[in-house]
Amino acid sequence: MPSEHTKASRLRIYVGESSRYHHRALYEAVVVKAREMGLAGATVMRGLEGYGYTHRIHSANLLTLSGDLPLVIEVIDRPDRVDQFAAVVAGMLDHGLMTVDAVEVHHYGKSTTLPE
Repeated sequence: MPSEHTKASRLRIYVGESSRYHHRALYEAVVVKAREMGLAGATVMRGLEGYGYTHRIHSANLLTLSGDLPLVIEVIDRPDRVDQFAAVVAGMLDHGLMTVDAVEVHHYGKSTTLPE
């Protein structure tokens, strides 16, 4: 039996580990806000090395261990919900990068569609 695929959007938010929002780690605040807004899910991934707008390299290398490793926060949901959430997150960022791209969800838990 063929599986149904759902069109969705993926929001990626690139920030530094030391970024803050109201005295809380920014990545934690973003994940909590995603849950409050009922998004399908959020994942935070730590990068081993990277640089951003300052062009300063942040690395997990033992010789140059950084306290500000790059993080990627990823959220996938219906396009309208991702757009709404991206607007909220934009107000939480001092600096950082957000991208949105179209994805196709092949499986979500026991369901074939994202939650309403």
